[in-house]
Amino acid sequence: MLVLAVDTATPAVTAGVVELTGGTPRLLAQRVTVDARAHGELLTPHLRDAVAEAGHTLADLDALVCGVGPGPFTGLRAGMVTAAALGHALDRPVFPVCTLDAIAAEVPGEPLLVVTDARRKELYWARYAADGTRLDEPAVNRPADIPLAGVTRIVGARIHDLGQPVTGPEYPSPLGLVLAADLTGEPGPLTPLYLRRPDAVEPGARKRVSPG
Repeated sequence: MLVLAVDTATPAVTAGVVELTGGTPRLLAQRVTVDARAHGELLTPHLRDAVAEAGHTLADLDALVCGVGPGPFTGLRAGMVTAAALGHALDRPVFPVCTLDAIAAEVPGEPLLVVTDARRKELYWARYAADGTRLDEPAVNRPADIPLAGVTRIVGARIHDLGQPVTGPEYPSPLGLVLAADLTGEPGPLTPLYLRRPDAVEPGARKRVSPG
């Protein structure tokens, strides 16, 4: 099974090709650039280059895996729209994966807190049991308000003081995305995890201007 994995929920623009043989994933090629302003510009070239380096074409893909956040609106939708469009054009299933789950999937075996940059001095976060089960719904909070009960290791973004070292992968990898995906059945809905209301709001009623 040949899988294209993409994620734009963090500052990293991530695309890679993973081959599954007997249920064991093997990374064939990847392209990752950390640039929070270049998701829309770099994702398509990255995925094309990764597929070519892997010695395949887009038509060879059996499925796609896409990180669905949590993440900021503009960056996140670049990856999701690209994955949805490719899935439709190629008639291939697109499997959604929580970006935090993808990071956790590469650090099995101990209770984790996974964090990514939410901007505004906040972090997206979720806690995981030693067997990889997510214990919380993804949330967004200031670092001081994130619970650390039962956590033995913090993994992810190294941008705020959480009272103990942050180690491991900062961003999801193609391999982590595929490890976290359930490819055995029908994919779930491709629904973004924004966690915040949009900054833009509908304008209110115009103020009446009194005659001068």
